[in-house]
Amino acid sequence: MLHVEHLNVAYDTLQVLWDVSLEVREGEIVALIGSNGAGKTTLLKTISGLMKPLSGAIRFMGEMITGLPPHDICRRGVIHVPEGRALFPRMRVIENLELGAYLPAARAQRHHALERVYRLFPRLKERWRQDAGTLSGGEQQMVAIGRALMAQPKLLMLDEPSLGLAPVLVEAMMEVLTHLNAEGMTILLVSQEVHQALDIAHRAYVMENGRIVRSGSADELRADDAIRSAYLGL
Repeated sequence: MLHVEHLNVAYDTLQVLWDVSLEVREGEIVALIGSNGAGKTTLLKTISGLMKPLSGAIRFMGEMITGLPPHDICRRGVIHVPEGRALFPRMRVIENLELGAYLPAARAQRHHALERVYRLFPRLKERWRQDAGTLSGGEQQMVAIGRALMAQPKLLMLDEPSLGLAPVLVEAMMEVLTHLNAEGMTILLVSQEVHQALDIAHRAYVMENGRIVRSGSADELRADDAIRSAYLGL
């Protein structure tokens, strides 16, 4: 579904991604793990069209999307939930959700999509009139994911969806992602919750200093001594 090939990316003159290649197959959850500053967020921004690569290629569903503007990439079904949620705090929950359905194809399905979001996150149905900025951190993350689902994604990319959440909410978030995947959603997940990410992922990549240094099935990486020491505290 998604193929990233030999990607190099820089902020002005500072290169931050070096020869990055990965793939996400249809129906998978793929985890991208690594320490802060490893380049994970930059990679998602580049896939989304928010940054332009120096070189390399990004293909989605067999089509080259390298360098396309973000709205064109969204139209093709690549939807990005950014780190920090990026909600409109003075707008109501329902207004934030409906912004996800701004593309014509998604707008036609918005009522069905909204029902789906409310099934996944019943608390949002209870608080649909509330300003998003007054919600708890966990509830705001529900809105961010719900807004992405309103866009009818083919590939859902999430950047640290569990950051700052209590452990019980992290577990609940991972259950939601597992449920979405069981329904057929393809997911690329960036998470510092390495234990939980590897528990739900089919495959994973490890980034260090802007490079992919390891990849394999979740079970293989969980058993890797270097991964166990560096990321799992074992």
